[in-house]
Amino acid sequence: MSPVNSMDYSGKDTVLDVIRQESSDFFTLVEDPQNWNVQTRCTEWEVRDIVGHMIDVTEGYLTRWDSARKSEPRESVGLLVMSHDLNTHAQTFRNMSREAAIARLKADYNRMMEIFEDLTPEEWNNFLVTHPFMGPLPTFFYPAFHVMDYGVHTWDIRWGLGEKERKLDERTAGVLVPYMLYALLPSTVDAESAKGIDVVFGIDVSGEWGGKWRATVKDGKFEAKPTDNFDDCQAVFSYDPSDFVLTAFQRFPGGEATGDPEVIKKVRNLFFRI
Repeated sequence: MSPVNSMDYSGKDTVLDVIRQESSDFFTLVEDPQNWNVQTRCTEWEVRDIVGHMIDVTEGYLTRWDSARKSEPRESVGLLVMSHDLNTHAQTFRNMSREAAIARLKADYNRMMEIFEDLTPEEWNNFLVTHPFMGPLPTFFYPAFHVMDYGVHTWDIRWGLGEKERKLDERTAGVLVPYMLYALLPSTVDAESAKGIDVVFGIDVSGEWGGKWRATVKDGKFEAKPTDNFDDCQAVFSYDPSDFVLTAFQRFPGGEATGDPEVIKKVRNLFFRI
């Protein structure tokens, strides 16, 4: 059982504190002029492009938040084009100076955090903001997206700086575990890879932020439910929180897997890149 439920309003303070920690580390790295053109773990992005990406997504959230407040409809284009569109948008900021880009992102960050800090218990679950790729989502997803962006992309930058064995902070990874299980993995099953697959497998995440889940993939749909045992599972994947999150984001195939080798192979190749 994790120390807090990061999807519940009771976990708000912890989630926001994680954002502050990860964003502080992020800005320390990007403010070093020597890091600006370093190639990151994201194959198409140097450090400057990750800053551009953060400007793009944060300003997207701010404009869509404003539309939601005004009850103005906004379109969503789906996850299949997410990787292409985010890459294109991130690289459009390459003509900005490092100082201007960082200053713009810091201003965006401060505006976004003010909104997060003011969220009420009612808004946390019930106020919907239309995500550009995922459609209408409760507002609690957006602080989690900031944890993902500042946490995982800080890891991407450190990977590019040579820290390839570094783990995500346990608390950072921990608050993201349920989002991997109930949002990211279900949304990224590749229809072609999932054709004809009907498997049952276990997911075992260690530590105080972890747990055990029985996962199924059938008819192209991924679903995970808490469990006490893996008796009927054809394979079991064991991770620490960092490896689970980074594997879900396809930074590498982490963790250890036991059971049917064919099922293990199928599960490893079920998800498309975002």
